Amino acid sequence: MDTIKIKTQKKEEIIDITSQVEKLVPKGFTGLCNVFVKHATAAILINENWDPHLPGDIINCLDKLIPDGVWKHDQVDNNGAAHLKSAMVGPQETIPVQEGKLLLGRWQGIGLAEFDGPREREMVVT
Repeated sequence: MDTIKIKTQKKEEIIDITSQVEKLVPKGFTGLCNVFVKHATAAILINENWDPHLPGDIINCLDKLIPDGVWKHDQVDNNGAAHLKSAMVGPQETIPVQEGKLLLGRWQGIGLAEFDGPREREMVVT
């Protein structure tokens, strides 16, 4: 088990963590790699990592589906939307590995989705 720690810079952003995960996969390993974020207002996703506009599109889509300031949880700490976005996207992804290589598609990358930043986020890679 290894960890990746990232300090996010914005309230909402998606950060490509593919290279950090790749470095943790043992050479010659074949099996599964799981990436799990240990936070209730962040998520892990796999999507295209080539177009720099796509992360913003994903965040804008989620913002339209889940607006800020209308949830009962906002009365507790004003981040109800962040919790709902995290629950919808999910805290983990599992990627097949063959001989030490993540078997992601040509355009796929692993993203840390921040919905309540900036914060330090920790991911567990197994």
